[in-house]
This record gives sequence, C-alpha cells and structure tokens, in this order.
Amino acid sequence: METSLSQAGILIVDDDSKSLLALQQLLQSVTQEVVVANSGEEALRCVLKQDFAVILLDARMPGVDGFETARLIRERERSRDTPIIFLTGAYEDVHSVFRGYEAGAVDYIVKPLVPEILKSKISVFVELYIKNAVLIREIADRKLAEEHLRKSEENLRALAAHLQSVREEEWTRIAREIHDELGQSLTGLKMDLTWVANRLPGDQRELAERMKSMFGLIDGTIQSVRKIASRLRPEVLDQLGLTAAIGWHAGDFRKRTGIRCKLSLPSDTLILDHERSTAAFRIFQELLTNVARHANATRIDVAMRVDSGALVLTVEDNGRGIAESEIEDSKSLGLLGMRERVLPFGGAIEIAGARDKGTKVRVCIPFGLK
Repeated sequence: METSLSQAGILIVDDDSKSLLALQQLLQSVTQEVVVANSGEEALRCVLKQDFAVILLDARMPGVDGFETARLIRERERSRDTPIIFLTGAYEDVHSVFRGYEAGAVDYIVKPLVPEILKSKISVFVELYIKNAVLIREIADRKLAEEHLRKSEENLRALAAHLQSVREEEWTRIAREIHDELGQSLTGLKMDLTWVANRLPGDQRELAERMKSMFGLIDGTIQSVRKIASRLRPEVLDQLGLTAAIGWHAGDFRKRTGIRCKLSLPSDTLILDHERSTAAFRIFQELLTNVARHANATRIDVAMRVDSGALVLTVEDNGRGIAESEIEDSKSLGLLGMRERVLPFGGAIEIAGARDKGTKVRVCIPFGLK
C-alpha cells in the first residue's frame, strides 16, 4: 500500500447534505482532498478505495449508523488505524459517548461546530498522516537499499569464491606444469651431464670440478622446483588428504622458521570434499604465515578434530598476542580472506589474543552441503 504525500484525504460522513457541503468548504483549506459520503454504506465503499488521514462521522444516521460504520471500518485491515472523529449533537448522553469510543472513535465534536476548533483538530491528523507517509516511504527506501546491499554482498562473495576457485585451479595447473615439465627437463639435463662426466678423461680435474658444481646447481634447482610446486599446490593434499597435508606443512614450517610445532591430528583419515580440504589447508597456511611474520612465537600447538558434524582446526601460539583492534581491522586482508573462505560452508573463525600470552584461532567448517 503506497501512501500519497500530496493528498492527505479527509472523509466526511453525514446524511445531512447541508452539513456535508458546509464541512467540505470549511476543510478544503486544510487539504484539497475532501471526500463526502451521505450514508454508512457509502462511507464503507470509500474506505475500500483509498486511505484517509481522518474520518468525520455523524453518529446518528438512518440505516447503518455511525457506531456500526465505525466498527466495520475498524474491522478492515487497511482502515484499522484511521482516526475517526464523531460528529454529534449536544443532546447525546454519556452512554452514547462511551459507545462511540468503544466503536473506535478518537474524539467527539459537538454540533454546532466551532470552525477554528474543527480545523485545528483536523490539521493535527493531516500532519500526522503526512509524517507517517514520509516515514513509511523512508522505511520502504531503506528496506530496498538494504536488499540491494544484501544482493551486492552475495554477488561479491560469489565472485570472490569463483575467483578463489579459479586461482586454485590455476595454481594446481602451474604446479603440475612446473613439476612435470621443468622437473623433467632438469632431470634430463642431469642425466646428460652424468653421461658427459662419465666420459671425461681422468686428467681433466678442472672440468670434473666444474661438472661437480653443475650437478650441485641442478640438484638445488630441482629442490627449488619441488618447493615452488608444493607451495602452489602440495601433492600430498590431493593424494593423501588434509591430515597428511597439515602434518607435512607443519614440518616444513618448523624447518624453515625454527618454531616448534606440536600436532594433535586425528588417527583416522578424514574424508573431505576438495573445496573444504582446500579451504582448511589454505587457512592453516595463512595462520602459520601470520605467526612467522607477526607473533614472535617459539611454539605452536595445532589440533584438528571432528566435532558435531564439523571440522574444527585450532592453532595456538605463545607469541605477543593479537590485539582486539587488529582483529577488527578492515585492513587485515589475511584475516578477512580466512573468514571469506569459510563463509560458503556456513563456517566461522574465532580469534582471541592476550598480551604476551599468545593468540588462539579456532576454525570451524561444517560438513553439510553449501
């Protein structure tokens, strides 16, 4: 239902045509939209067609009187809250007044009318109607804006998830090509170099030393290729699963940083889909990277378990402890990225830190469908 701001209508209901005309002319200075009805039945038809800021209703009319008309108006959802002012003669008793209030009246005006009083009261209801219309419009606009914002957020998250999936596929492809093509080329080069080395004369010591150096360089390059391929997409994650990948990465992290890692991993192999395994592993990588860069820690405790149909991964360090401002900082892209990774699965990440007592991160990824 849309409310018009420019037309705050007034409905006048009276079986006396002279009273209708006089009231219509009087109230047109308050609002241009004045509708008249000479019976209760006609008034009911009017409230079905449009909304009114206020209804002036004669209490005593033949047929459906004002009290019954007010009751029927109140029964309709559209006009339930429309203010009704009864027009009544001075001879009305207290019982009739109470009956009018029971029927839904907000006020009584006794005939003969005082124009200034009537216009003053009507103006109040017209102003309230207009303000209410403005409020309704603002609420509708805000709901529309919130809906657009919600859809935009959903589209952005869907785009982020798609880009993340494309990036993982690209990383996997590049890792495979590096491992297969570059690794095979280096292996072939080493075999050819071995063939040449085996045919060197025994007195060519200088060439033999140079060959030895080349062997060392090739071996080092092969190791670098393996490391790069593993960091792009570790084969152990695809071949042996998340548990093995967590253990492998923790061991590699300890070798590179010297930070001790205590692991508590499930003994049974976790059966996870590709997307959840990738999300959990990438989050684990990001957590260890943050520890190495910011925590100044000497020890990390890693625990992974299944709890109530969800994968729960906990990483706790003994470093400086993350501050609350850092947790809520919108510029913390690493934390934001981790949260975005669990959202498609209905998961959550809890981060808590205490100054000089370390940081604890709990990642929960449900097993249910996305």
